[in-house]
Amino acid sequence: MRKARVIVSWSTGKDSAWTLYRLQQMPDIEVVGLLTTVNAAFQRVAMHAVREVLLEAQAEAAGVPLIRVPIPWPCTNAQYEEAMRRIVYEVCPQMGVTHMAFGDLFLEDVRAYRETRLEGTGITPLFPLWGEPTDKLAAQMVREGLEAVITCVNPEQLSETFVGRVFDAAFLSELPEGVDPCGERGEFHSFVYKGPMFRHPLSVVVGEIVRRDGFVFADVLLAERRLECERRRGSF
Repeated sequence: MRKARVIVSWSTGKDSAWTLYRLQQMPDIEVVGLLTTVNAAFQRVAMHAVREVLLEAQAEAAGVPLIRVPIPWPCTNAQYEEAMRRIVYEVCPQMGVTHMAFGDLFLEDVRAYRETRLEGTGITPLFPLWGEPTDKLAAQMVREGLEAVITCVNPEQLSETFVGRVFDAAFLSELPEGVDPCGERGEFHSFVYKGPMFRHPLSVVVGEIVRRDGFVFADVLLAERRLECERRRGSF
């Protein structure tokens, strides 16, 4: 039986990473790419604001090719859809892609949008985590070895003191009532540096905390890059 060739919509965060992990356990699926939109002006992953070098490190650790989708900044929805259309109609056929997987959990409008955009393309959407109770899912991620840094917080939904923290049992226990444990409503975003979906962990440090466009971001750095920068400044 021929395996389904799947690309994963990859945000660098825990839900997309766990989606990859679930797919890796399915014998009838071959993951052939990680699909990520990148802010071309700043060389960072859109919304999560993760540096592109960290994205590349994740793909290497997962052993899966990276498919970048450069988008302008600011970016209209029409520009985003045009960039994705090129991937779907030009890149995916060359790779023999049959399915695209998403880490969506329960937002019906988001799922409907993805299904509508892929309708008639020959690519079937997959939602491996859909409908799972997010408290149990978050606890399972932590229990089975996923480690991540909170890279972005919406301060209107969650205190900015949570940005830069590790996504772990303590983090989950301290979330205020009404905040989804997986941040599905946009309360927070994350960067995964360790987990069963990776062949090896990434060594990272949290850098500067910045406020921009109504959000609070933690700049995550590869540890070796941090040391290199400090040596260049004469700290060693």
